[in-house]
Amino acid sequence: MAPFSLVTASVSWLAKSFSVLSTTSTLARCTSVLPVAYVNPVRCLTSQASGPPKKPLNGYLRYVMQQQPVITRHNPEIKSVDIIRKIAEQWRTLNQEQKQPFEEASVRAREQFKVDLEHYQAQLSPAQVQQQVLEKRQRMAKRKAIRKKRELTNLGKPKRPRSPFNIFMSEHFVEARGTTTQAKMKSLLEDWRNLLGHQKQVYTQLAEDDKIRYKNEMKSWEDHMMEIGREDLIREQTLSANKNLAAKTAVAKKGTKKAKAKAVKKATTTEKSKTTRKTAKSSAVKIVRMTKKT
Repeated sequence: MAPFSLVTASVSWLAKSFSVLSTTSTLARCTSVLPVAYVNPVRCLTSQASGPPKKPLNGYLRYVMQQQPVITRHNPEIKSVDIIRKIAEQWRTLNQEQKQPFEEASVRAREQFKVDLEHYQAQLSPAQVQQQVLEKRQRMAKRKAIRKKRELTNLGKPKRPRSPFNIFMSEHFVEARGTTTQAKMKSLLEDWRNLLGHQKQVYTQLAEDDKIRYKNEMKSWEDHMMEIGREDLIREQTLSANKNLAAKTAVAKKGTKKAKAKAVKKATTTEKSKTTRKTAKSSAVKIVRMTKKT
């Protein structure tokens, strides 16, 4: 089954381009599969001459588009989200035989989509093909950025520090002049420009405090990312600083080891010198004694 969030986001768009045949079955019979004749005919969502053919619906989305007007008619007070949830529950209760008409219609639609897509691509010029490739790369880059942002949010990455104007705007947005967001933003910008220096200083100080907050939180967050093996999410400047610190620590340890070895060597040499002097002194005393006896 398609993800619930994807279905919710795409139902309004699908309804504009995919016609749905009405049915007179009651809500109690919503889970029963209609004959094949009631299933939407094989076609793409919108096959316009000015653009490429749209990908066809899968079996589940066909079922959603068929049952949505039925449930809406019998339950006009239910929200759209609850309607989709109810249809999803119904889809899960269907057996394979009941799902088959929708799946077969989806297969036929995909085959027709391939034919329409080949026909469309054959009419494109080299410049149009190159433009489509560029647009596809841009869409994929945008999706990748959205996924990365969502991942960072789930991992608890701290929010970036706010500027003085952002802090001023958040505090006065509700009472700002204007009925639209754009009008409020414009009026707030005018008010900000008219503030005196000492009035702006308050927000400047708050912004500086927010920078300190961000710096401390980012350090803790990046340390945690290092612990769980997500070095790919750490900033380049932090990685460089860590490498420099590790190098300095290694040099310091190496210097400490050399100093200790030198001290040990010096101590050993001193001890040997003392032993040599004692031995020489003892030998001299023995010679003197022997001389006296003689």
